[in-house]
Order: sequence, then structure tokens, then C-alpha cells
Amino acid sequence: MLTKAGSPCTGDNDAAATAPDAASPPLVFRREGTIATLQFHRPAALNAIDVPMAQALCAAARSIAADPGVRAVVLCGAGKGFMAGGDLATLREDPVQGAADLLGPLNEAATLLANIDAPVIAKVHGVAAGAGMSLMLLADFILAAEGTRFNLAYINLGTSCDVGASWALPRQVGLRRALEIALLGDTLTSADAERLGLVNQVVPADQLDAAVDALAERLAAGPTVALGHMRRLMRASFDRDLPAQLEAETRAFGDCARTADLAAGIAAFYAKEKPRFEGR
Repeated sequence: MLTKAGSPCTGDNDAAATAPDAASPPLVFRREGTIATLQFHRPAALNAIDVPMAQALCAAARSIAADPGVRAVVLCGAGKGFMAGGDLATLREDPVQGAADLLGPLNEAATLLANIDAPVIAKVHGVAAGAGMSLMLLADFILAAEGTRFNLAYINLGTSCDVGASWALPRQVGLRRALEIALLGDTLTSADAERLGLVNQVVPADQLDAAVDALAERLAAGPTVALGHMRRLMRASFDRDLPAQLEAETRAFGDCARTADLAAGIAAFYAKEKPRFEGR
């Protein structure tokens, strides 16, 4: 849906992740050790995503993709919810151009995060709706607080979905359930989401931070190159026949065989010790 030539992402580094207002950035990008956190930061609007936030997310995703030191990524929202969807003010005046301005950077960010080695975790609370649910679905792991509400919501506004929801949702819950969720536009509870397989785990709200921190640290300590190949192999398997998938697995295994992590894993196996992976 891009209408302008060139990259839709307007920043080449971390600075764009805090533009345009340093006092109230639309996205907070933190790096703690090997874990990067991207926090949607428009709490007064339930983190509804506008063009500056979309551009900041794209800039942050580009920074992460260029940084092999990042070994896990966490997506989360400030305030009372994960994300309430797209900012309708962006679409109200000129729906066609507004959609293009939002989806250009959002699609680039989604593609970048899907292709990095570092696993992506969505830490979800309050509400995940519209584009917020779409971004959530692209994560490898989704942990949600009890009481969270989910709604794909697009159909309630008279539009189809975006940011990869039509790709991710059928893969997670199956076509029949995906059509039900998308075409009816009903709100799902956290219990519904866990039952349907939309999320990996539902935890008490006061335990969500600790649960995500533990998972991020565990993944960041893993063999990052192998994790990257594994996540891409799993996602691509729906679009390949078995011979093609076997070829892809062989290439991926060959890449892993060249890493220090495989040697460390084999040595730890024979020593009956826990392996210490360096992520390379």
C-alpha cells in the first residue's frame, strides 16, 4: 500500500525511535544487555498507533536487525493496555493516504522482526485490538495478563486486516477459527485466547513482568543463530512441500554447524554440563 518511492522508514538509527517529541516519545526503545524492549508509548490513547509511532517502530526494528548482539526482543505497551489498534485520526481525513503512511513503516518493521535471529516476545495486558493484535500475532511467544481483552476489530470499522494478521492468525488457530475471529469481530477474553492458542500463557497481572523477564533471559542465553533458523523454518514450512523444506533444513543445519554454539553444545553434552551459548 505504499504510494511513495523508497523506504517507508524515516530513521536509520535509534534516535528515530524517540522522535518527534523527546518529552513524550511514541515508542521507547531500551537495550538491557542482550535484550531489546520496544514499548508502545501513547498511554493516553491506549497506545493507538499513529504515523510517528509506526515510523519509530520501523527505525527501532532496523536498528535491531543490524545489531547481532540483540538475542531477544520484547514488545509491550505503556499504561493500561498493549495497543488499541490504529489511530483513527490518521485515517479520518484521508483514509487512503493515511493507510499508506501507517502501513509502509509497519510492514517494514514486521518483516524485519520476522527475519532476525532473536526470538520476539509480546507482553500483553489490558487490550490488544486491531493493529495491536496483528503485531502481537507476529511474535514467537505471547504472554498475557489475566483480564486482557482481544479483538481483531477491523471488520467493525468496515475494513480488512493488515500488518500480517491474515498470515499469522490462521497459522496459530486454524482457518475455521481464524475466520470466526476475523469476520465476527467479537471480543475474546484472556481465557478464550489461551483456549484457542492465540497466546502461549496467561498469568496473573502482577506476575507478567517476571514471567516475560524470565523467558527473555532464557531465550537470550540460547543459541541465537539456531533459534533464528528454527523460527524461520517453522514459519516457512506452511508454504513449502517436504522436499523443499528438507533442503531448507539442510542449509540451516549447515549454517549452525559453522557456529561456536554447536561446538559448545556438543562439548557440554559429553561433559554432562549445561551448555553456555555465545549466540554465534
